Parts: sequence; C-alpha cells; structure tokens
Amino acid sequence: MTTGLPGGGSGVQGVRMALSQHQNRNSAAQWGRRAILTALAGLTLAGCGAIGRNSPGEALDNPNLPQQQVTAPPPGTLIGSGTVKVALILPLSAQGNAGSVALSMKNAAEMALLEFNNPNIQILVKDDGGSPQGAQQAAQQALEEGAELILGPLFAQAVSATAQVARARGVPVIGFSTDTTVASRGVYLLSFLPESDVNRIIEYAVSQGKRSFAALIPDNAYGGVAEAAFQQAVARRGGRVVALERYPSDPARMAEAARRIAQQASRADAIFIPDGADGAPQIVNTLLASGVTKRVQLLGTGLWDDPRVFANSSMSGGWFAAPDGTGFRNFANRYRTRYGGEPARTATLAYDAAALVAALVKTQGTQRFSEQVLTNSSGFAGIDGVFRFRADGTSERGLAVLRVTPSGPQAVAPAPRNFAPGT
Repeated sequence: MTTGLPGGGSGVQGVRMALSQHQNRNSAAQWGRRAILTALAGLTLAGCGAIGRNSPGEALDNPNLPQQQVTAPPPGTLIGSGTVKVALILPLSAQGNAGSVALSMKNAAEMALLEFNNPNIQILVKDDGGSPQGAQQAAQQALEEGAELILGPLFAQAVSATAQVARARGVPVIGFSTDTTVASRGVYLLSFLPESDVNRIIEYAVSQGKRSFAALIPDNAYGGVAEAAFQQAVARRGGRVVALERYPSDPARMAEAARRIAQQASRADAIFIPDGADGAPQIVNTLLASGVTKRVQLLGTGLWDDPRVFANSSMSGGWFAAPDGTGFRNFANRYRTRYGGEPARTATLAYDAAALVAALVKTQGTQRFSEQVLTNSSGFAGIDGVFRFRADGTSERGLAVLRVTPSGPQAVAPAPRNFAPGT
C-alpha cells in the first residue's frame, strides 16, 4: 500500500521510516527492535489461546498468571506528555488475576512509549474496575478529556460498553477481548483470536497432505469458536470432516467421546483437539489406549503452548499454531529489568497497541487513526509477529506452526514475515 497520507511519508513507508529512526536512536541499548511495530511492504494473508491469553468468555485462560500486589494508579494517571491524547482502559482495580494482568498491560504501554523515545502522545489511563458500567464511565471521561482513540478494555462486555460511547463521537476503539462478537467497524480487536490459530494449523496440515479430519471439541465458549473456524477452514481448503465429538469437562464423558472418535480414526489423517493442558493430554491418552496410532497427526491451537503439554509423552509430535516465542521472551527480559517482575502474557497486546499509536502519530498526520490507516492491508509487525485489522474489526495474525517435544516447542513452519499479496 503506497497511498499518500499526510505527515511523514506515504502509507506504510512513512511508518517504517519512523520506526527505523527510533531503532537507530536506541541501537546501543539493543532494546527489542523487533518488538516495536513496523509497517510491512507486502499485501495481505490470514494468521488462540496460549498461556495467559483471555478466552472468548470473560475468564482469563491462564489461572497461573504471575501474582503480584495490585496497586492501581489513581483515576487520571497519565503516561507521556505529548499533545495527541489516547485512552487506555483496563480493569486495574479488579480482584485477582484480572487486576494483575491489567497492571502488567499498563506497564507494557508505558514501556512502549519509553522505548519509542517519548513520542508526541499522552495516554490517559482509566480504570473500569472490570465492569461494563465502569468502562462506559471511563470512556466518557476519556473522550471529555480529548482522547482521539481508545485502547482496551480487556473484557468483551466492557468493550461493548466502551464502543457505544466511542461510536457516538466517531472515535475508534482497539480492544483486547478475544470475543469476536464485539468487533465491528471502528471497534478493532488486537488480541489472540482462536480463528487465527485454527486457520493456520489447518492450512499447514493440508499443505502436508492431510485431507480427512476428525475433531474432539471441548463443550465451552472457546470450543464453540474453534469448532466453527475448524469447519470453515477444512471446507475452504478442500478437506473433509469425517468425525466430530464434543465433550464436557467431566473426565468420564471426555473419555467416552475420545473412544467414539477412536472407532473412526482409521478414516482420518489428523485429529484436531482445541483444548489446553487440563484436557488435551487426557483425550490423547484415551485415543492411544483405544488403538489410535501416531500415523494420525494430532493438531491443536496455542492452548498447547504449556509446559504441562510438553511434559506429557503422549502429546509428542503434535502440531499447533502459536506466535513465535522469541519476541515475547525478549520483551519479558526487558520488562523484568524495568519492573522487577514477570509480565502477563497479554502485556504484549498493550505494548503493541501503544507502539502502533506512536508510529501512526509520527507518520500519518491528521489521518493517523482513520479507518484507511488502521485497516491497512499490509498490516503491522509486533512483538508476537505480523497482524492486521479487518474492516469488520477482527484481526489476523501470522503464526508459526510448532511441534510438541519433551524439550519444548520446535518450529516446523516459521511465522510469515508479511501478508501474502491478494489474500
């Protein structure tokens, strides 16, 4: 995309120039050049749930997020002193993991601006308390204070409440929920969507000669989203679903579903199991005990990116889609140095959102947060790889395909560096 846009260059090239200048200023410190967003020169392609991601429901996926004392900033906390105002709405005073994650995301946004050498931005940090009512009040306050863009909130209902307020003022929202039902024109989701994982793993499996698929789907919100994406992805690539079973969390009924699939496994090239470490290993153990051989390829989503999965020998050899972990590891090292603790996995979303804002403010002039700029089909590159926003508010990510091994994930297909032309 080379459409001329006001301020600092044409389209994505202008963003790239801004980021290049930033990287040169900070080369001595070597602070994560890949982590800062940079626009990509190519055109389009399509890219859930790893440790610490929030699920399509309102609960956080990872119950083992690092616990830390939550000291929420007071209402009206500011990050930066620039003239362009954007809001960051998070559940900072919420209890438990939600508050811990929110604080980590707030820190990450602050870190992005520091690493971008304090751009012309002022982030208005607002606490929604984890409720839709709180989000609505926070959004109203931010807009009254001049916010041109809203980053957050974290939960789906809070995003919807924020969107109602922002839409009336023509202000775009970049939310962090993984529930695609809250996405819409002008309400974009910068999150780890299950659809990206499913599309990537099915695409790769088909490229490796897999044509017939069976599936064992957890009977929950995440499973419902993954199942729909699975059916569509298989059909789109000319494959066929030969068997599909849903299962509850009850171990006995889970085993029953696995045994039913095992009876039909001879017709399948691969078995798709979009569940995490609490369910997938039990399912696979039952499949193997029921006579399913390793000839049938196991497929999963980013929920498999868990030490408990790698430690289970029955899972070895399975493929799953997830972001390349290099970016997060580099980010986490810098975060620990600055804040003395472990970042939540979702902290990269806030970092990328703030860095994207910084780049667009520097390069895109008055059109910086326009639909044309935000939905640039070339996309952007962040800590967790390339991503782009669709016009309907959903997002696509470029993901790696990883193999489960006892020593951890091993890449079998790298994450794309850009989006393929015409996709």
